[in-house]
Amino acid sequence: MDSSKILHADVLDIIFEGRNKEYGAYELRKTYNKRLNKALIGTAATILILLTGYYFSKIDGTRHKTVTEVSDVILDEFKEKKEVPLPQIKIEKPQVRTVALTPPRIVRGEVKENERPPDVDQIEDAKISNLTNDGNKDDGIVAPPANNGKGVIEAPKDNTDYDQTFVSVQIESEYPGGIAAWMRYLTKSLHYPDAAQSAEIQGDVLVQFIVDKEGNVSDVQAVSGPDELREEAIRVIRKSGKWTPAIQNGRTVKSYKKQPIKFRLQME
Repeated sequence: MDSSKILHADVLDIIFEGRNKEYGAYELRKTYNKRLNKALIGTAATILILLTGYYFSKIDGTRHKTVTEVSDVILDEFKEKKEVPLPQIKIEKPQVRTVALTPPRIVRGEVKENERPPDVDQIEDAKISNLTNDGNKDDGIVAPPANNGKGVIEAPKDNTDYDQTFVSVQIESEYPGGIAAWMRYLTKSLHYPDAAQSAEIQGDVLVQFIVDKEGNVSDVQAVSGPDELREEAIRVIRKSGKWTPAIQNGRTVKSYKKQPIKFRLQME
């Protein structure tokens, strides 16, 4: 290369002077900057598209999280319980005929009439006492003792029909494992309906069902709450498996159960 051209020539041209420029190395180095710029522009455009999509999804979309609260509910119309007074029967102690029989005494002279000992036939059906009183014959029946002067209280007979479906019980039916296990089941199994999510519908669904003596769930129905959420609440209760049945007077019984389930959408 002439010395007059060296000052204006490219570095690559100087390096590859007299070499085979068609081999490829020269072309790769010559177009390196152009290819690097294209790569940077393409990467920047891809990042910009992703950021724009994420921004609009944050504005228009919602991510849902189901919030559930669990509590035992007793039917309101049967909430108040009236105490049934036990019947009290006062049994009076029967008056038994008594005959005075004092220890014999040896005295001088004739014995007075009121001091004579009673004949055998007089004391045969009477109680021996220090006083003589009229009353019923002593048949050997002992009267029941009084209870603080109020008589004896007879326990009422249990006429309860244990085959009925109880509304109010002494011990409510519950999910096996208690509230903590029930919350884990709901968190795992409850799905927010797509239609309700798109319409941003949320609310509380109250589900009523029956737990029989074996713990089986039946007659599941939603009694209140948004229509779009009722089907999912009913499905979760039906799929919950066996429960621990209610107890009344020490026996397992069939009972009604009401369970509230809350659906909430939260923006994130």
